[in-house]
Amino acid sequence: MLLAGCHSGGAGGASGAVKPDIWTLYSGDRAFADVTALVDMGPRPAQSAALQKARDYITTEVEKAGWKVEKQEFEGDTPRGTMKFCNLIARFGDDKTTQQAIVCSHYDTKLFDTIRFVGASDGGSSTGALIEMARTLAQDPGLARRVELVFFDGEEAFVHFTETDGLYGSRHYAEVLRDSGRYKQFKFAILWDMMGPKNLTITLSPESPPALTGGILKAADALGVRNDFTFYHDDIYDDHVPLQHIAEMPAIDLIDFNYPPWHTAADTLDKLAPESLKVVGDVTLYYLRAQYPNE
Repeated sequence: MLLAGCHSGGAGGASGAVKPDIWTLYSGDRAFADVTALVDMGPRPAQSAALQKARDYITTEVEKAGWKVEKQEFEGDTPRGTMKFCNLIARFGDDKTTQQAIVCSHYDTKLFDTIRFVGASDGGSSTGALIEMARTLAQDPGLARRVELVFFDGEEAFVHFTETDGLYGSRHYAEVLRDSGRYKQFKFAILWDMMGPKNLTITLSPESPPALTGGILKAADALGVRNDFTFYHDDIYDDHVPLQHIAEMPAIDLIDFNYPPWHTAADTLDKLAPESLKVVGDVTLYYLRAQYPNE
């Protein structure tokens, strides 16, 4: 099924071929391969050598797809002292004024002293999927220029989530958007997090913006995956919150928070499935096309 006006058809070269719908180009298998590569690096907490390796991998793969990556480096005060962080911001082209939508993920994993936490779903799944989003959008340059892809560092709290511990990367990014005035060009943001479990159920936060939520659910219904989306029983504190409250834009968190291995050593690749990554990738792309049908 298609939303009215959402088909990206149009003449394509001398053959007159119709461009395929952008979401059909998204590969859950490629995304899963990226998740695997990240998880194989081991635990990736802030300021670690493994996280630097992940940063290099993300940058290389996204730039191979034709995007330009800006490293947004900053320092933050944490319960473990001053830490260095680095967000990765990808744009398609040199113009920083064309982007109107943000799709984002955190790429760090939580620091544990007692377990080996590789964060297959929590940090790995959404990051690998976002790399594949870059590849897919690159096949539709007009749409790609409307989107800013952001890989946040420092999402995880060092002790417990508070207003000052956790969400370091998204808070800094949102503050820069606010202080520069650039936040005004964005219409919405879609955050991905913990989206890889085999029995996927995306649990939307009850405080999700109504119009954005309605559009995402409409896309899920059109693609036949509405049963994979529901609402969580409480508000969810994640990287979408600074985007909502600091950068003043509608932001939604696509996350499976009913995930028993969360923040345990059992959050491993065997719990994930490429099909789950594709569900979220497809729904997001369908929604983006609905917002920009003529790009």
